[in-house]
Amino acid sequence: MPAELSERLVELFRWIDPGPQSTHLVSDVSGWWRDPAVLAGLGPALAAPFRDARPTVVLAPAVTGLLLGPLAATALGVGFAPAQKAGDGRLPAGATTWAQSPPDFRGRRVDLGVRDRHLGPGDRVLVVDDWVATGAQLHALYAICAARGAEVLGTSAVVLDCPPALAAELRIRGLVEGDRLTPSEG
Repeated sequence: MPAELSERLVELFRWIDPGPQSTHLVSDVSGWWRDPAVLAGLGPALAAPFRDARPTVVLAPAVTGLLLGPLAATALGVGFAPAQKAGDGRLPAGATTWAQSPPDFRGRRVDLGVRDRHLGPGDRVLVVDDWVATGAQLHALYAICAARGAEVLGTSAVVLDCPPALAAELRIRGLVEGDRLTPSEG
């Protein structure tokens, strides 16, 4: 199903022009969530490259990661730890380890936090995200894991849109190459 899933992800993806006030197109992945076969296939496909490494927990950043992370965790039979973003109105309660990302593709730095009780020494972490372009959020998540004594096995992403050297450095595996989602002309 991976090749079939990859093709379906491309078919269901759209670029949206938010209007003249915007400087860029916005990715629309909502078709992925509406298609039951894609939804059923995403968790196992994201888990597959890291299954043999035996993760003990899946970690994913808000917002889309809060859907993808549990799908991958369920496929692996492990738990899920969400990484919240400061400023989104849903700060985690209790002791939390925070890290700030380097600048992302828009120059933003994102503060990410994971509740301490959900991540600790001995954990073998699979990070899951929808799209990796700069790896900025991954750097923050990897820093949180290091601070908590957890081992990062790598990242599984739906869209891999970063340079090969970065993908190798952060051990990223993707289901779709970003250049397959290039906006069409006209």
